[in-house]
Amino acid sequence: MEDGFRGSDVYNMPMAAPAPLLRKSDSIALVSLFGLITFVVQYVLRGLDDNRLTSWQWAFQRADPVHLFLVLAAGIAGSVLLVSAAARLRPSPVILFLICFLAGSAFWPEPEVIVDASRYFTQAKHLELYGVRRFIEAWGKDIGVWTDLPLVPFIYGLAFRIFGETRFCIQMCTTFFFSAGAVLTALIGKELWDEETGFIGGMLLLGMPYLFTQAPLMLVDVPAMFFLLAAVYFFIRALRSGGWMTVAAAISILTAFYAKYSNWLMLSILAVVLLVELARVRQSPEDRLRCIRTFIAVAVLSGVMIGSVFLYKLDVFSGQLRFLMEYQKPGLRRWGESFLSTFFFQIHPLVTAAAVFSLYVAARKRDVSYLIVLWLILVVFVLQIRRIRYVIMVLPMVGLMAAYGLAGLKESAVRRFYVLCAVISSLVVALGAFLPFLEAMSAVNLKDAGAYLDTMRERTVKVYVLPPEDPALNPAVSVPLLDLFTRKRIVYSYDPRDFQQPLEKIEKSPLRFTWEYRNPDYYQDNAAENDAVVVVVSESGGDPLPQNISRIIAGYSLVKVCDAHEDVFQYRTSVRIYRKKGAPGLERLFPIVK
Repeated sequence: MEDGFRGSDVYNMPMAAPAPLLRKSDSIALVSLFGLITFVVQYVLRGLDDNRLTSWQWAFQRADPVHLFLVLAAGIAGSVLLVSAAARLRPSPVILFLICFLAGSAFWPEPEVIVDASRYFTQAKHLELYGVRRFIEAWGKDIGVWTDLPLVPFIYGLAFRIFGETRFCIQMCTTFFFSAGAVLTALIGKELWDEETGFIGGMLLLGMPYLFTQAPLMLVDVPAMFFLLAAVYFFIRALRSGGWMTVAAAISILTAFYAKYSNWLMLSILAVVLLVELARVRQSPEDRLRCIRTFIAVAVLSGVMIGSVFLYKLDVFSGQLRFLMEYQKPGLRRWGESFLSTFFFQIHPLVTAAAVFSLYVAARKRDVSYLIVLWLILVVFVLQIRRIRYVIMVLPMVGLMAAYGLAGLKESAVRRFYVLCAVISSLVVALGAFLPFLEAMSAVNLKDAGAYLDTMRERTVKVYVLPPEDPALNPAVSVPLLDLFTRKRIVYSYDPRDFQQPLEKIEKSPLRFTWEYRNPDYYQDNAAENDAVVVVVSESGGDPLPQNISRIIAGYSLVKVCDAHEDVFQYRTSVRIYRKKGAPGLERLFPIVK
């Protein structure tokens, strides 16, 4: 042609890139809208949340939804500015740890809202007072252990012995486990895919408002999560690298095994890790052989260590296992919560939606590594484990699933904004609704009473517990919880006959362990001071005192009543504090918070 144009040239011209379905600004606006609408839908449907601790229908009895919605809107708007700043930050485990630790420490004002903490405190205090050897010898004998495994109370006891018996010490411990668990989540994601996906997976633990409420508590659930994650991470590293990682994997499996019985089932993930790694190196017979050798070494080493401990306490462990099968297993059906509560209210829907989308992404890519994070979720659904507290160790895998789904979004700015929206939304709900509700629970009376006792000059506190008319649990377990919050020496004489209940009433109770509570020796009255403060724990601050206690406090004055309650739970704890008339006033102007 005269103009030099040839028909064939049209096939050599670069094809214009297809227009994206949504521009970046449109995607950010859509995520913002979804985040705001989600809050409204959750609030409207809050009656469907059957969580046993932080149900939306309870938490929003005091919270102002309009106020929180406005705070959420401001937070999401501010996230637009944070997205560009976050782009300049390299995904760092240190940054992730610090963010999680700061978020977890915001919930330290929360009281010990789950009475199981009394068991772990009494076990830990035994180690603090009598040492490691006595703890090991007495565990399961003089130390009542219910269905607990020894590792976490052992760690708490060491912390008490080294740093002092304070709740601050425990909260540093548990918040460390929470934050380090997020870091391990990120490291697992990095090993399976890449650094950014791992970092997002760790960050999305902050998109689960329920987790915030567990971070400061003296329980075993968050530490058990940490030790399970450590077992998974070091096992992956051992199969890929060998060397000292083999020993680290064996030790981490040992710690996960003795952190919580639920971890025994969850450790099945290690078999999936092995199969995935064998599939990954299937083209290299040498690497497959090395992988199998490493697995055998880890299995033998961890098996020997686990077996040695198990045989030493065989009678205790075998008794616990029988009890778990007879009591705990059928009890899970009675004490359950719906998956709707867990994955729509207690985990932010933005996280759940991304996790569900990841199923499509993984199927499209045929990514076998995805099976590792999917496995534990399948275990929960197949076995119908319907109690979020019992599956806390699985939640990091939900975060990794969500991070993998977000990796399918091409725009990194949209991914970062999505994560920020989930985290900010969860923080608004947890700080604005969950925390105020938990601080209003009657458990706060023990915390407030402990702080007040620490302002008094007297060194000893004599505690009396009044049995309620229709007890939901044995109120004597409030004594160790009070002890956790005060530096004073607690003296408490416990007579089991005071709280006897018919066996048929307590044998199926989720709080049955409280009825088997026995007073530790260190609470016995051995020459208590005559000027000791008297504390009466009862269901209500207005409950009449029995004649024997009235005679004891005849020369005392009532100086403090802690009687807050939330009007939700049947069990209430009220505290009255008496001191001798004519005793000197407060020794300190400010209480020592323990």
